[in-house]
Amino acid sequence: MPMADEGARSVQERFAPRGTCFGCGPANPKGLRIRSLPIADEPDALVCDWTPESHHAAYETFLNGGVIGSIFDCHANWAATWHLMRRDGLDTPPCTVTAELGVRFRRPTPMDAPVRLEARTVSSNGSRVEVEATLTTGGEVTAICTGTFVAVEPGHPAYHRW
Repeated sequence: MPMADEGARSVQERFAPRGTCFGCGPANPKGLRIRSLPIADEPDALVCDWTPESHHAAYETFLNGGVIGSIFDCHANWAATWHLMRRDGLDTPPCTVTAELGVRFRRPTPMDAPVRLEARTVSSNGSRVEVEATLTTGGEVTAICTGTFVAVEPGHPAYHRW
């Protein structure tokens, strides 16, 4: 799959332009600022090409596992939100939060090239969405993620974060 279109507006830029989340907030100048884009031929999937910087290293030139967890968390969360918007015909995103996140590291992730995140909805029931995601670099899957995300109601501290 080719690189994501850098000129396209990400779901974060479209629906949360003032977001300050460390992983995905476009308005956080010190954050990771991932950009998740819909995959044209997969309605419930998002892709993100992201380039790590030297301060994201765990050791030598390999990406820190906590950073990997952060980018998985945000990208998969947006995949869940994107799914709910499409499923329910919403013009604005419901606010979703992480209920459960699991990351399996398959091999160290080198930082000498961009990494690719792909996230796909595998099931949903009401406000709960299950997502699976992969992290790939150089054609190798280096980590996989499974997560459960839940749309929250008014009164939840994260309700108005978008």
